[in-house]
Amino acid sequence: MDPNRDPLILCLETSTDICSVALASGASTLDSIVTDQARMQTSRLAPMAEEILKRNGLCVKDCAAVAVSSGPGSYTGLRVGVSMAKGLCFGAGIPLIGVGTLDLLAAQGICQQGESAPSPMFVVPMIDARRMEVYQAVYDGSGTRCGEIAPLIIDGESYAGLLQKGSVLFCGNGCEKAAGILGGGNAFFAPCNPLAEFMAPLAYRKFLAGEFEDVAYMEPFYLKEFEIGKSKKKILG
Repeated sequence: MDPNRDPLILCLETSTDICSVALASGASTLDSIVTDQARMQTSRLAPMAEEILKRNGLCVKDCAAVAVSSGPGSYTGLRVGVSMAKGLCFGAGIPLIGVGTLDLLAAQGICQQGESAPSPMFVVPMIDARRMEVYQAVYDGSGTRCGEIAPLIIDGESYAGLLQKGSVLFCGNGCEKAAGILGGGNAFFAPCNPLAEFMAPLAYRKFLAGEFEDVAYMEPFYLKEFEIGKSKKKILG
């Protein structure tokens, strides 16, 4: 690895139906690939990672680390992504970085808003669970988490206190559920799947801080230990 250039990080995202990979140089994304086929992590992730390295003239050992979306999300998707990331890191002798899926979605939602849109006071990334259930957390407008990661069944009062405080950007593949229930001028919705191309700044920050996972023992964050139900408390309000 050239000591004069930013570290190269291979990024893998498999937490939802859509699978993606990206190649990052420091906090910037150099290249990315997204499959247009749903639920194809098992068969497509390895060829996509091989392709992105090959077309940039690289091999895994040229990377300083591998970053992977660590959850919450799809049980199968997370298993595939984390298992492959661990295998790549073990074989190449490089560090493993875990990036929280909701952290990634919050950063992605803010980035995709663009400069033309008003900056939200809060960002709520949501991963679709089932029926009206989502995995979610509350972040401030800079993408810093300020609430616990928890499952929630959405109803009309779920974010009433938050929406009274200012604009809230709901993003992720679960926010369409919220759009049909939550109203008012302070609620904005950006349906999307988490993508590896937005992982670079988060992965690079952890790389610089030396926040690496144990390659042998890392497990995805499934959020299985929580019992999903209606929230008994207001969200930050």
